[in-house]
Amino acid sequence: MLFQRRSWISRKKLWKYGFLVCLAGLFIINRGAVSQSTDASKDAPMPAAAAPMEPAPMAAAPMATETAPDPADLPYDYKSPTMESTVEKDGKKEKVKNFPDAEGAKAGTWATPSGPGDGLPTSDALTPAGLLDRINHNLFSINMVWVMICGALVMFMQFGFAMVETGLCRAKNSAHTSAMNFMIYPLGCIAFYVYGFGLGWGGWWNAPVPGTWYSPIGPGTVMLDKGYTYEQKVTNKEGVEEVRTWSLVGTKGFFLADMEDVSVLALFFFMMVFMDTTATIPTGTMCERWAWKNFMLYGLWVALPYCIFAHWVWGGGWLAQLGKYLGWGHGTVDFAGSGVVHAMGGVIGLIGAIVIGPRIGKFKDGKPQAIPGHNVPMVVFGTFVLAFGWFGFNAGSTLSGTDLRISVVIVNTMLASVFAAFTTYLTLCVMKMKPDPTMLCNGMLAGLVAITAPCAFVGTMDASIIGAIAGVLVVVSVMFFEKLGVDDPCGAVSVHGINGTFGLLCVGLFANGKYGSGWNGVEGYVVGIFYDKSGNGIGMGQFKAQLTGAITVWVFGAIMAYVWFKISNLITPMRVSKEVEIEGC
Repeated sequence: MLFQRRSWISRKKLWKYGFLVCLAGLFIINRGAVSQSTDASKDAPMPAAAAPMEPAPMAAAPMATETAPDPADLPYDYKSPTMESTVEKDGKKEKVKNFPDAEGAKAGTWATPSGPGDGLPTSDALTPAGLLDRINHNLFSINMVWVMICGALVMFMQFGFAMVETGLCRAKNSAHTSAMNFMIYPLGCIAFYVYGFGLGWGGWWNAPVPGTWYSPIGPGTVMLDKGYTYEQKVTNKEGVEEVRTWSLVGTKGFFLADMEDVSVLALFFFMMVFMDTTATIPTGTMCERWAWKNFMLYGLWVALPYCIFAHWVWGGGWLAQLGKYLGWGHGTVDFAGSGVVHAMGGVIGLIGAIVIGPRIGKFKDGKPQAIPGHNVPMVVFGTFVLAFGWFGFNAGSTLSGTDLRISVVIVNTMLASVFAAFTTYLTLCVMKMKPDPTMLCNGMLAGLVAITAPCAFVGTMDASIIGAIAGVLVVVSVMFFEKLGVDDPCGAVSVHGINGTFGLLCVGLFANGKYGSGWNGVEGYVVGIFYDKSGNGIGMGQFKAQLTGAITVWVFGAIMAYVWFKISNLITPMRVSKEVEIEGC
């Protein structure tokens, strides 16, 4: 992408480094505020892992009895669900299968108003255990609705991607580009249903989590309990031999067979629309020359690398276990997918762009030529749609509407996006270029991508800094890849690949130790280098885990993509003919 220069900027040399000085000042002020708030607690021990969203103790005054509910009186143990229960019937004990639970009956009693004649006790006579049962049901219900709404917002982002990518291509290719953005949704969903969900989340219940953890969307996720693991025998520091079980992939949930459970289906829906974001990114790097048949094959394949890597980070896989077994912080932490979703999509897109080659006329004598998109307003509208959907993308990753940290996530998401758009503008000015609106849009998207991993673990000042850096990074990255001869019409590699990697690393730098209790089964909160006052290298360990995750997504994603595009090109050509490309796809 090329930009026209402005002559007046030379008379205002203060622009050249002014915004960098402001960023440095902002960072110094933030560090000063951090030291004041953390020095007082420097010697305090890290908080012990606690159950997230634990209900507060109920007041005893309104109750007819002050006796605490007996867990044995509850219809089900929501924190420690089991696949089978033993019941006594006609004096004989027999086992009954608890899941799948297609009606949600194991997630508390449906809280209809109770009254005479409905077969339930009146409100006045409701026992403490019965009341707790209904409270638990409301908790699961709120979380379920939250996840469904946020998932719908993420699915709506597909419209935003279609507008951005279609607007950035030429009119003669608009139907083809928009059609790819449309078809990737059903193709990706089919692949996720057939094999992706099973590989990624088949062993989700066995993920390393604290003993007080419970599934926020209901106990039915206990069904996701099968995976392929590698056992490693090691001798620990005390000289005792132990077995470390590293999880590689899940092995349950293919075709959702015998999985008609309300909790499992909620997880399936939410994770599927996330995968579709990854699947869409390469359509922006390879548009205007990608052959339709080859694209269709790609749509059925892309769930493979995505879901395997997602299992390693989100499904309790080996990257998540780096903290538990090696002491590297909490293992690789990616709250909403800077690495799992965006970096993976960017890497696949980059390899695809290299293999397929640049568009005709993009480079002359090795120098990049501008090929303007046909509809800039469409790009701007699409960017706003994406920014809107991103609130569901990030905040929905709590999987819980009762986790009030969602307000922090949303504000951090917003601040990172606006600061990124602003610093993109300043960067263009410093480089004596016109403020290209398409680049400004990419700047905002870069900020959103970068904050996606650390959004729940950082403060507002750090979110602003992360966004500001992302806004500069995306401009530099776009120009860098063009100099390498990579044709990326939408700048998707820079927005998603580079800034997704940056966001993943930001957890190891900016996590402030205020959230993530017991994450990946490690005691305490997630903390990065800049906030580590422990003196035992917790922050550095977290950064090492984040760096390992970043290297893994690039190496694994690149190898998988290169092999796939080479093989698929033998099945059906990746690129359209010269005549079709000139005429329009």
